Amino acid sequence: MPDITHTAIGWTRLGAWPAGFRPMRHRIRVGTGEAAFRRLAEGILTFELHRRSNLRIAAEPRAAVGGSVTVGFGVGNLRLNAPCEVVWVEEVNPTSDDDGGAARGARRAGFGYATLPGHPETGEESFVAVLEADGSVFFELHAYSRHGNWFYRLGAPVARFCQELATRWYLNAARQLAAGPA
Repeated sequence: MPDITHTAIGWTRLGAWPAGFRPMRHRIRVGTGEAAFRRLAEGILTFELHRRSNLRIAAEPRAAVGGSVTVGFGVGNLRLNAPCEVVWVEEVNPTSDDDGGAARGARRAGFGYATLPGHPETGEESFVAVLEADGSVFFELHAYSRHGNWFYRLGAPVARFCQELATRWYLNAARQLAAGPA
């Protein structure tokens, strides 16, 4: 992973962030039950979450460690491409018991990616579906970042606005995925 723009690789999996980075943590309840969890997990792992978040995505069909992901933010030709690399993945574990695995405690599925050269930020972001023992389904979005260079530091208010907008889109898309077809 020599091209990744920072050295704190995989920290979003731990819910941590390194010094000098701005953290972001969101955890929202999006549904109940195994079916909602599986819909959300599959949507995260296949980048459907990103597509439903008004973002263009160029990636393999499914998140895999070492896979390249380019997220496009903007409108038409006014689009900023943000290259990343998947640095960790948690898949849905199959269950054979009648309770969908809830008796064993929380189950998780998702991935984290780190920024590559050309990304306007330096850091990592993760997207995780969580099925709690009580059947509640949560979406967790964790990130840490700092501006990638002087140009993006100069435009910090715009960059923060774009990050907040994308975050709202991700949260809304997670609700849609967990709910299933309309």
